[in-house]
Amino acid sequence: MSSTTVVIGAGPGLGMSVAHRFGREGHKIVLLSRNPARHPGYLAALEAEGIEATARAADVRDRDALLAALDAVGPVDVVYYGPGAADPDARPTAIASTDVPTAKEAMSWVYPAIDVVGAVLPGMLERGGGGLLFAGGLSAVVPMPMLGGFALSSAALRNYALTLNAALTEKGIYAGTLTIGGLIERGDIHRMIMSRMEDLDGITVGTLDPDDIADTAWDLYAKRDRAEAVFNALA
Repeated sequence: MSSTTVVIGAGPGLGMSVAHRFGREGHKIVLLSRNPARHPGYLAALEAEGIEATARAADVRDRDALLAALDAVGPVDVVYYGPGAADPDARPTAIASTDVPTAKEAMSWVYPAIDVVGAVLPGMLERGGGGLLFAGGLSAVVPMPMLGGFALSSAALRNYALTLNAALTEKGIYAGTLTIGGLIERGDIHRMIMSRMEDLDGITVGTLDPDDIADTAWDLYAKRDRAEAVFNALA
């Protein structure tokens, strides 16, 4: 019986690279994102590689829709949690100006991750195996004052993943985090930044190949020899 991997926050960059990578390993893929208009193209690309895939629409911050989508999937063997910001055009408030409402807004991207784990973990524990993968920002480990509340939420998500791994390893369940600093090629934010190069005042923007990150995601899950991989194209 093949495994099922749910890709939460499926987008043209890293999300789809993860879908292709795990699909090549024989996993059935379920794509979950808030933009169903993109799903036919995503599914066609996976089908072209012989990968069995379905897609469901849900915004992760719509708790009822998120949990209903996961419930409809059935048993889940691997979850990749990597939704992007609701508005890639929005500029974050710098840390010195971050207030409580701003911090709460940033943290609202962490709470769905906890809901996802709560939905899929009981089945994984019952079966004695599974994987939980999270994608977060480099500001979790490198001070980036300009990112403000996003640094707080990135650190929280990273710590959640690492602590889950410590709690679940002996039960056959892996948890790990991809800590990412740089623009992910083919992604929405990458496309937006590239279209506004004149606004960067000559600043060099480091990019990352999502296929390379997806390969690492598979290695983390398969080898289980570390709980974190860091990608830094900003150094």
